[in-house]
Amino acid sequence: MLDGKYMTHTFYFHSNPLLKMTDSYLLIFQCKWSRKGFIRTRWCITDCAFDLVNIHLFHDASNLIAWETSPSVYSGIRHKALGYVLERIIDQRFEKVSYFVFGDFNFRLDAKAVVETLCAKATMQTIRAADTNEVVKLIFRESDNDRKVMLQLEKKLFDYFNQDVFRDNNGTALLEFDRELSVFKDRLYELDISFPPSYPYSEDSSQGKQYMNTRCPAWCDRILMSHSAKELILKSENDEKIVIYDHIGPNVCMGDHKPVFLSFRIAAGAGKPIANVHKCCVVQ
Repeated sequence: MLDGKYMTHTFYFHSNPLLKMTDSYLLIFQCKWSRKGFIRTRWCITDCAFDLVNIHLFHDASNLIAWETSPSVYSGIRHKALGYVLERIIDQRFEKVSYFVFGDFNFRLDAKAVVETLCAKATMQTIRAADTNEVVKLIFRESDNDRKVMLQLEKKLFDYFNQDVFRDNNGTALLEFDRELSVFKDRLYELDISFPPSYPYSEDSSQGKQYMNTRCPAWCDRILMSHSAKELILKSENDEKIVIYDHIGPNVCMGDHKPVFLSFRIAAGAGKPIANVHKCCVVQ
């Protein structure tokens, strides 16, 4: 049985005190509505109630700004936004149930740490705008080997000479730089990632496995859950239960993001039964 009401919320940069941005970020987005936000639905299946929360968080506007600090200023913005969403989910207005949060979190690898690792033996060249002296490009060259260019970094350019590092063994060697979720480990759980970074793929239909040279590849698209939801999907009455966390279309063009899915079975009567499910179904 599906209970079909929904609850939505869109982030508003200017007036929401919980989403304080840096001055530069406010200047860009001041008094503009964002495409980012979340939609929350409550479902009741075989007497098991749970929330599904589809979310879209803020992206990295500039590779150069993301590279400046570790963690980046953008990571802090996403941290505040996700914290706000979680507070909305667990507040006292509705009976608490297990929940899944999924979508484009825009989680990025720690850019500064990644560049320092990938270009550990490189020298850096800084190029500035003639009129403003603003840094507009960074070029990392090997110290020897005819000073081969390893990485070029601009606001919307991340051109690393060897994309295989993001594909070999599904890029899992870079998971150590995927740190944004760590601050929520007491509230959110994620199954082990065994698929390559989900963004930014080429939108050329003949280049299904190729990344664009716009951003550092990252696991932007995720499926997270409350710890009670983890128990819901992992608790099995028999040994035949299979849980799959993976991406779709590894070899074909799916757009700039590869969709991610979580497949599992819920036993009848599992989870927390809700006698009055309709109480939750009001627009927030």
